Amino acid sequence: MNTLLIRTIANGAALYTASMLFRSVQITSNEALLVAAFILTLVNMLIRPILLFLTLPITLLTLGLFTLIINTWMVVLADRFTAGLTISSFTAAFFTGILVSVLNIMLQPMSRRQHR
Repeated sequence: MNTLLIRTIANGAALYTASMLFRSVQITSNEALLVAAFILTLVNMLIRPILLFLTLPITLLTLGLFTLIINTWMVVLADRFTAGLTISSFTAAFFTGILVSVLNIMLQPMSRRQHR
């Protein structure tokens, strides 16, 4: 349960940072930010592993760079499922996906300490 909370906080921070950096990422309210962060967490935990498995040959051919496209798709999916989040350009979704990945990587050791 703590892992879900830590990932949701990281995703919320990434979405908030993206909304500050890019004009094409808009969040209407704090509630919309929380819902978008939770949906992005669920999408990353449930759908992303399936896509990573299905696209493994492409990922290997591109030496892992295709995962950036998968991260972009996850951000776009979260945008589609959340009413208060609007991402109007592919570039903003791409860099938001990078922000989400970086923050989740940075917070992974924290979630691993919770399980010990």
